[in-house]
Amino acid sequence: MSNLKDNYQSKVKAYQPTPPYVLNCIKAFLVGGLICTIGQALQNFYMAVFHFDEKTAGNPTVATLILISALLTGLGVYDRIGQFAGAGSAVPVTGFANSMTSAALEHKSEGYVLGVGTNMFKLAGNVIVFGVVAAYIVGMIRFAFDKLF
Repeated sequence: MSNLKDNYQSKVKAYQPTPPYVLNCIKAFLVGGLICTIGQALQNFYMAVFHFDEKTAGNPTVATLILISALLTGLGVYDRIGQFAGAGSAVPVTGFANSMTSAALEHKSEGYVLGVGTNMFKLAGNVIVFGVVAAYIVGMIRFAFDKLF
């Protein structure tokens, strides 16, 4: 049985196109960098116009990026960006907002409570939980190092 499976895998591999890894990395780098550049421009805008300092300008910057991402997802633009850039659009906070908005839009026909409310956090809930757990672990490690050294 294993021989048959290995034989099939080798035959299939001969017909599969090789993905353009370098080109995909370049596209992800450029789009992710563009998203970060937009974020930096927003932060500079909040600092110049509203006289925030660097710490306080972070929250409205992230909120604005999330709003822009949600709007672009609703208009169907962010999906095209994601298909072009791959991980370059999925890794920043805008990718997180895209995943939540997509889930909400997908289930809006079921109603706001049972559709949008319950399904919005299906994917994002895992990210939130593991993010909180990871932050706790890193915080405890840092606390331990601060006490020891």
